[in-house]
Parts: sequence; structure tokens; C-alpha cells
Amino acid sequence: MQTGLNLNHLDFLLQGALWTLVLSLMALIGGGLVGFGVALGRIAPSRLLRAAVGGYVHLIQGTPLLVLLFLTYFGLPTLGIEVPPLLAAGVSLTIYVSAYLGEIWRGCLEAVPKPQWEAAECLALSRAQRLFKVILPQAVRIATPPTVGFMVQIIKNTSLASVVGFVELARAGQIVNNSIFQPFAIYMVIAVLYFAMCYPISLLSRRLERRTGPAPRLKPALA
Repeated sequence: MQTGLNLNHLDFLLQGALWTLVLSLMALIGGGLVGFGVALGRIAPSRLLRAAVGGYVHLIQGTPLLVLLFLTYFGLPTLGIEVPPLLAAGVSLTIYVSAYLGEIWRGCLEAVPKPQWEAAECLALSRAQRLFKVILPQAVRIATPPTVGFMVQIIKNTSLASVVGFVELARAGQIVNNSIFQPFAIYMVIAVLYFAMCYPISLLSRRLERRTGPAPRLKPALA
């Protein structure tokens, strides 16, 4: 039995931190793609589509991430679909992130001043052209700080993936602690590693918030 924390343990924890980042990127990319569709659905002209997407958002936001993980990892095999831990964690986090990013981006789209929509409509642009050429460039500036800030929550929430057997940073710490029984030293290292991953993102979010400011108000073209 090992008597103290050594370099092999630290290397194992660093590998767990690396998998934490991998899982975070999977959640951000997958959740971002689905979340963009959610944001568009939330502002769609169709009342039925808005209601359906709104129901999805309320359902996911009202469901703990831990429950989503259990449903994906333990529920799908009952249907004959075997899911490895990484895929189960990635799918669960993607679903979870999509609901929150979708709402963040919906708010940013709706934060663009209404005259901008009206001005684009006066130019006889289609709805898609108005959205992608006029509204989205302004909404991106508004959405960047909260999106970057939400990345911190994604990184911290990956710790729940340990319940399905995925070895990320928190799970790696549990394994090391079961070997040497030094929880204080181990979880201090884990806290430092989480801090090293999250703090730069928090700084970036605040800096972007100061630099971007509100989206500029464009003047409608004169006839």
C-alpha cells in the first residue's frame, strides 16, 4: 500500500483533468449546436414550435444532471443500447448544456433592439437573411461573455460523470484516495486543478464583458 502522494498519483490526477477538459469540450460543442437550434426554435414564428421547444427547455432545466446521467447510462441498456461511460456522459451533458445555452442565446437574440429587426424587414430581406446578416452579428457580441462564463459551470458539472464510471478529475481523486487514504492532500490538489481550469475562463468572461459592451445601434438606411 502506498504511504503518500507521489508523482504517479499526480500524473493520474492530471490525466483525469485532461479527460475533464475533453468531456467539457464535447458538452460545449454538442450542446452549442443543439442549443443554437433551441434558441432559434424559441423565437420561431410558429407558436407550436415555440411551445414544443419551450417544453424541452423547461423539462431539461427542471431535471437534475445526475438524473440525466442515470437515464442515459442505465436506461438505454434496457432498450438494448449499450452506452460506454464517455458517450453517456457526453450525451447527458450535451442535452443539459443545450437547454441552458439555448435560453442564454434566446435572450441575447431578443436583446437586439427591435428597430434592427424592423429596419432589416424594410430592406425586403427574408427572415433567414435578417437573422444571419443583421441580428446574429449583434447578438454574438451580447452572448459572448455569458457563454464563456457558462463554460465554468460545464467544467465543474463534469464531476458528476463519475457516477457512471467515467474517470475524470473527481473520480481520479476518489481512486487515488482509496489507495493512500489522504483525502485532504488529494482534494487540495483537485481543487487547485479545477481552479487552474476555471479561473482563466472567469477572467476571460469579465474581460470580454468589459470590452464588448452593448451591441452598437445601427441606423436604418435612408430612402
